[in-house]
Amino acid sequence: MGLPSIEACFGILRDARMPEHIVAHSIQVCRVAEILAGELRLDLGLVRAAALLHDVTKPESLETKEDHAVTGARLLAGMGHEDVAEIVRQHVRLDVYFASEEPDESEAVNYADKRVLHDRIVSLEERMTYIVERYAVTEEHRRRIRFFWDRTVELEGRLFARLPFAPGDVEGRLQAGGFETYLSAYRAACAAGQK
Repeated sequence: MGLPSIEACFGILRDARMPEHIVAHSIQVCRVAEILAGELRLDLGLVRAAALLHDVTKPESLETKEDHAVTGARLLAGMGHEDVAEIVRQHVRLDVYFASEEPDESEAVNYADKRVLHDRIVSLEERMTYIVERYAVTEEHRRRIRFFWDRTVELEGRLFARLPFAPGDVEGRLQAGGFETYLSAYRAACAAGQK
């Protein structure tokens, strides 16, 4: 099966009864990931689909306490979107950091997710501070988060060594009106699903 289009991604999110605030987060992650993918010459369609769908099972996982990266990947693989599922599975933590000489789609989506707090593009420092405050309930959690924080700082350096702009310039490179365009498309998908 081919990559899901933007419309198909929004249909999947609609069918998952995704709260709009998580859709807004996913749209912003997608917009950041698109910039990285374009500059790094990555598969834009793959990055876009994985970024839009990276939190597809997050609401139910908050209730079940399951790993939403794993459950999201399982759902998408079951739909025939194995390539997208593989990136979704690694959006919280990569299997291997710097597995190849050049950055790949998994790294772009993983990093983009670390730059979006709710629906705001923020610095890596602000986002990671939020993650520690929100999810580090034990010293073991804090240690593990710190390990992945350090890897993400290294990932930022790896990505931006190949980009013609700095991490602080990401938000300024986003297309004006892009967020509203995506959100309107999601709302249209929701309305079409109600017919």
